[in-house]
Amino acid sequence: MECNKDEALRAKNIAENKMINNDFEGGKKFALKAQKLFPKLESVSQMLAVCDVHCAAKTKINDATKDLYGILQVESLADVATIKKQYRKLALVLHPDKNQFPGAESAFKLIGEAHMILSDNGKRSLYDYKYREPTVVKPQNPQSSQFGSQNARPLFWTICIFSNSVGARW
Repeated sequence: MECNKDEALRAKNIAENKMINNDFEGGKKFALKAQKLFPKLESVSQMLAVCDVHCAAKTKINDATKDLYGILQVESLADVATIKKQYRKLALVLHPDKNQFPGAESAFKLIGEAHMILSDNGKRSLYDYKYREPTVVKPQNPQSSQFGSQNARPLFWTICIFSNSVGARW
């Protein structure tokens, strides 16, 4: 077990060097290796948290902006309470006073920015509208859509203001 600890410490040092050079993907790879070799190794989870945030920040949505949901590690349908809870969890791990690894301070700023946008319903809606892919529900069989065949005219509803009737028109 001690030989694994020495190898894990070596992998952890390599991960930290990669993080210093802003190679967070490589740093994550070596931090995971260190964790696998010796699970009780100190502060590897802090390294992984920093790497996860930076890797998610490099993921661009529509080549325009950062993936804020990925930065906070939440689903895009998460409610505000879940976003707030995840932000607090990450803030405790990434706060520069508690995490001295390279990139921790910038990761802390990234989760703060993501939380600020995603916890405000107006800013979140604007972000989702601008950058997220719209979800389009397509009928499974185009021949069996609500309009019958593709040559049929669409159905629309009318209201007659002179009577109490509502009806469909073709």
